[in-house]
Amino acid sequence: MKPAYVVGHITVLDQEKWAEYRSKVPATLAAWEGELVFRGKQCEVLGGEHHHSDTVVIRFPTLEALNHWFSSEAYQALIPIREQAADMDLISYEADS
Repeated sequence: MKPAYVVGHITVLDQEKWAEYRSKVPATLAAWEGELVFRGKQCEVLGGEHHHSDTVVIRFPTLEALNHWFSSEAYQALIPIREQAADMDLISYEADS
């Protein structure tokens, strides 16, 4: 089994809604064994271009688990809040090994 990751590149637009969204996401991860790996603010772009200020990385045991989490009713219910709270690029990755 290869682990899979969700990487979110984020620009917060509404701090209150963002706090609400962030407080509700952890409960959606448990059923799919998702775990927060990293959350942080950009310090410096060392090459290329990057337009977001924040990044989050969430690990899942498999790509299948990641996809089930994303399509789950619990997470889908949070998307309208996320869309009001932030401009976010959300990308899935599967580890090579």
